[in-house]
Amino acid sequence: MEAHQIDHFKLENLSISFGGLKAVNNVSFSVEKNEIFSIIGPNGSGKTTIFNMISGIYKPNAGRVLCEGENLVGLTPDRIARRGIARTFQNIELFSNATVMDNLLLGRHIHMATGVFTGAFMWGRRSRAAREEIRNREIVEGIIDFLDLQSVRDQFVAALPYGKRKLVELGRALALEPKILLLDEPSAGMNTEEKQDLNIWIKDIQTDYHVTILLIEHDMNMIMGISDRIFAMSQGEKIVEGTPAEVQ
Repeated sequence: MEAHQIDHFKLENLSISFGGLKAVNNVSFSVEKNEIFSIIGPNGSGKTTIFNMISGIYKPNAGRVLCEGENLVGLTPDRIARRGIARTFQNIELFSNATVMDNLLLGRHIHMATGVFTGAFMWGRRSRAAREEIRNREIVEGIIDFLDLQSVRDQFVAALPYGKRKLVELGRALALEPKILLLDEPSAGMNTEEKQDLNIWIKDIQTDYHVTILLIEHDMNMIMGISDRIFAMSQGEKIVEGTPAEVQ
C-alpha cells in the first residue's frame, strides 16, 4: 500500500450539538471499500445523526466527512448523492401514489440530463434522451429482477405490504448506482422470513454491486451475521470498534 493512498470513506472528529446537548462527540472511523460496516447502540446514541451528517441533512459543528479524499461537509444532499452516496431511512420515504417502477426510475434522477419522464422518443431513437431512457430502464429492470419485485412492478407503493415497501426503498437507493449505501434500520417492521431474505440481499449487494455499506440496525443476529466490522456507540461517543467476534 502506498503511503499517500486515499482512504475510501472516513469520518474525522465529527461533532454536532443540538441546544447545548452533544449528540455526536468527536467520532472518527474509516470504512474500507466494499465493506459492510455496522453502527450499533441504544436509541439516542447518535447513529442516525451520523447518517444525517454524512448525507448533508445536518452540518456538523466540527470534523470532516471524507469520500475518496473529498470533504463532503457543506455540500447539499443532492450534491452528496452525486458523489455516489445513497441512503434509506428508518421511516420509508417513497412516493406512495406512484408505482414501484416510477419510484425506482426516480432513483435515477441524478443520472438524467433530460428530466425524469421525458418523452424519450420525441426526437427519434438516436436522440440522447432516448438512449438515456433506455439505459435508465435497463438498470431499473435489473434491480427489479435482483430484488424479486416483478410481481409488484406496476402496483402503487401505497398498496404494498410494509416489507415490500422497504425493498422498494432499497431498490431506489441502488438505482443511484452508489459507491456507498447508508442503510438505516432496513429490517425494522419486517417478519423473520423477510429479515432472512434481506440478509441475503445485503450480502449480494456487497458482492454483485460492489457497494460499500454502512448499516444501522437493532437486530443483533443480523449485525453479527453480515458485518465485516462493527462500531458501537453510546451517548454520541465510540465505545468499541472491531470485528463481530471482537465486539461480542
